[in-house]
Amino acid sequence: MKKNYNLPINNVEFSIFEKTEPYLNNNKKPFTIFYDDPENFIRLLSGNCIEILKIAKENSVDMIFADPPYFLSNGGITCHAGKMVSVNKGKWDKSKGVEENHRFNLEWLKACQRVLKPDGTIWVSGTTHIIYSVGFAMQELGYKILNDIIWYKRNAPPNLSCRYFTHSTEIVLWAEKKEKSKHYFDYQLMKKINQGKQMRNVWELSAPLSEEKKFGKHPTQKPVELLKRIILSSTKEGDLTLDPFCGSSTTGIASLLLNRKYVGIDLEEEYLELSKKRIEQSKIEKKNEM
Repeated sequence: MKKNYNLPINNVEFSIFEKTEPYLNNNKKPFTIFYDDPENFIRLLSGNCIEILKIAKENSVDMIFADPPYFLSNGGITCHAGKMVSVNKGKWDKSKGVEENHRFNLEWLKACQRVLKPDGTIWVSGTTHIIYSVGFAMQELGYKILNDIIWYKRNAPPNLSCRYFTHSTEIVLWAEKKEKSKHYFDYQLMKKINQGKQMRNVWELSAPLSEEKKFGKHPTQKPVELLKRIILSSTKEGDLTLDPFCGSSTTGIASLLLNRKYVGIDLEEEYLELSKKRIEQSKIEKKNEM
C-alpha cells in the first residue's frame, strides 16, 4: 500500500523538498513512498530516479549502487534454464539509439553525483552494451574512476547462436564523487575475505541462487554476495546506501543484513512489491540469526 507523499525521510538523512523548480513547473509529485521501515532505516520510493534525485537533499548519501538499463530489449533471444527465451525485459530497457542512451546515462549519473556526500562513491554494473557509455559519462561529469571490477559468473548461460564467445562477465565500475574525494575502502577486510592476500579486481561469484528468487525475480537481478562485498568494501555500519534502479532490491537486502541504511527507487511497482517481499523475508531471517 502506498503511503502519503508528505512523510519525512529524516530517518535515513535523505530528505525530499517539494518547493523546487522541477516540481513547480509540471505540478506533479515525482514519487510516492511505497514502503517505509523506520526501525531498520529502509525506504522504497516509486518514481523516476532522476526527478527524485533532482529535489533530494544534496550530499546525503554515502554509497550508490546502480544497475541501469542495459538497453538490450531488441527482440533477440537468450538461454534460461536450458530453454530459448526472449531477451526483452520491458519498455524501460528498449534502446533509443546510442546518443539518447548516453544522454540518459549522463542525466542519471549527474543526479546521483548531486546527492553523494563529498567523499561518497558509486558502483555501476553493466555489460558491454552500456558500461563504456557509463564510464565516459563519469569522466565527463568529473567522477574519478577507482576500479573496474570484472564479475565472472560461474554459472552463466550458454550462447545459443554459436556466433560469439559465451558472455560470462559483467563489469562494475567503482568511482568517487570527484577527483579530490577521499573515499572509504576497507582494505584489511577485503584482504581477510581473500584469505590474507590483496583482493584483485576479478570476482568469481555465482549468479543469484534459487532461494534468492523464491518470490520472483528481476531480469537483471544481482546476487546478494556481490552486493555484500561491494557494501563491506566501501561503507561503514550506519552508512546510507542508495539504489536508483533498485529492481528486486538486492542492495537493500545486503544493506539490511550488514546494518546499513537504504533507499531504493524504481518506476515499476511490480518490482517494488517484489523488493518489499524480499526485504520482509530478510528481516525475519536476520532476526532468527540473532
